[in-house]
Amino acid sequence: MGPNTINGLPAHVLLVHAVVVLVPLTALLVGLAVAWPAARRRIGVLLPVVAFVTLVFVPLTTHSGEWLEHHTSRDPLVRIHTHLGDDLLVWSAATFVFATVWWAMHSARARDLLRRRVPRVDAVSGRRAVAVIVAVAALAVAVGSVVQVYRIGDSGAKAAWHDRAASQAR
Repeated sequence: MGPNTINGLPAHVLLVHAVVVLVPLTALLVGLAVAWPAARRRIGVLLPVVAFVTLVFVPLTTHSGEWLEHHTSRDPLVRIHTHLGDDLLVWSAATFVFATVWWAMHSARARDLLRRRVPRVDAVSGRRAVAVIVAVAALAVAVGSVVQVYRIGDSGAKAAWHDRAASQAR
């Protein structure tokens, strides 16, 4: 699933940059769409598209990371990093789902499409309680995904640099 090396380098060290940029970008777009109606209209379908691209990059990055793990020495810090990385897929999937639901609830085009398929979509999408629940959930998973990226990055940096930093300090 995806490349393991790119131009002779482990793909993980390159793909991780896409995830580090896309996850906070998706969270920022979710926050803007939820909190600012004018931004929501301008962002439009870009919100679920960016969330989907993020969702695609996460398993590519984790797969290449698992390949890299099998080609390096066994280290408990690497195992911690790998475990945390595996959890990001759940956060990204949840962010994608809530971003898409939020967009669909506020997009006239999506509502018209759903109205033809689900007759009571107006009753559901018009309820303020549903909108508040979806907004809170979308913000929670978006913030949670950013926190998870931080935790993964911190553990990855420790795994990559702990031996070198300790030997430099002596």
